[in-house]
Amino acid sequence: MSLSVYRLIEIVKKEFAVSIRQRAIFSIMVMFSLTALASISLAIGGAVLEPELLSALLWIIIFFTSSAIDKTFDDEAIDTLKIYGDAQSILFGKMIYSFLSILLVVIFILPIFLILFDCSVIYPLTLIITITLGLCGISSAGTLISAISSVASVKSGLFPILLFPIILPLFLPAIQLTSAAFSGSVISYSLIMAMILYNLILTIAASILFDNLWY
Repeated sequence: MSLSVYRLIEIVKKEFAVSIRQRAIFSIMVMFSLTALASISLAIGGAVLEPELLSALLWIIIFFTSSAIDKTFDDEAIDTLKIYGDAQSILFGKMIYSFLSILLVVIFILPIFLILFDCSVIYPLTLIITITLGLCGISSAGTLISAISSVASVKSGLFPILLFPIILPLFLPAIQLTSAAFSGSVISYSLIMAMILYNLILTIAASILFDNLWY
């Protein structure tokens, strides 16, 4: 198990260069998120929603928006990726790319979400920390699942089915913390620690499993 920082940076740059040329992943994520926001907004007809429901809606949109990262390994076989560097550099390079990709979309859709649903943020720092930790978990699990599903004989619909149960323990505290950030209720810092711990578990597990997949 090794990790080259130089190769990691080069992989992240390569991923963004490819995505900018193709514009596929960003287009899918942005269009889905905008469609979901517009549909939900029209469905509720301007009704005022509780913070718990708003936070759940936000994370549902983020989850399905992030499903576009299942394309991370679509165009590259594992054997081809070995040209670029070692297993850990490839894995963490693609994790960072996935995280930044989802983060850019979330930064774009979050203000729209807050405006459409007339939602105020009482604790912005809590919301930022929660979203960052949630996206870290999605990126860690999603990158590994993308690698696994890329070699599977049946790919259609496999990614969200595999991803959801893995990140569910992360989503539950994320929804509670987001609700607290919206409503101004008491924040349980143990939930933040639980998210950090689970992210560490996901990252270590992804690192070990990807090594086995690599060889």
